[in-house]
Amino acid sequence: MTARWVVDEVQPARDLNITWQPISLLFKNEPAPDSDYYAPVKKTHQLLRVMESVRASEGDGAIGGLYWEFGRRIHHDRDRGFDVTAALTAVGLDVAHAAAFDDESWDAEIRTRMDAGLALTGDDVGTPIIALTDRAGQKQAYFGPVITRVPPTEDALAMWDALTTMMNVEGFWELKRTRTQGPEFGERP
Repeated sequence: MTARWVVDEVQPARDLNITWQPISLLFKNEPAPDSDYYAPVKKTHQLLRVMESVRASEGDGAIGGLYWEFGRRIHHDRDRGFDVTAALTAVGLDVAHAAAFDDESWDAEIRTRMDAGLALTGDDVGTPIIALTDRAGQKQAYFGPVITRVPPTEDALAMWDALTTMMNVEGFWELKRTRTQGPEFGERP
């Protein structure tokens, strides 16, 4: 939902240049292979391998469409077992990237990119992480915001502006409340 907020509402009004970076919940949380959590995070980790294969050959710009296609299939279609080649085809990418799904050689790149984000926030965070350059020219990042729905445009922009303001306040670290609602994905985009 945070990604939808940034792309659908904020990016057009604030002229953002977005670079998608991976965070592997398999690496981050290291679940036991026999836990219920393991299979879903292993699958999303394998999807990150495919995304890194695409990035390596097509550049950062090709990642967004694939990210949305994976998200549509997982969140809107509720299909975690989808065929990766079908997703690649749906966004016009070479199906040869599907070979990366089981290729552990992509894990080093995922780890490097993930660690770069965690170096900005610290390790006691999850996803999403948003990183920006503050007015002093320093890269800053926060975990969150975690939202359950995309706010209307006026609120979406106010929330973005508040986030960027907080990134410029030295000593500001955290703002949180307990979540009582799940995500509302809406119609399949």
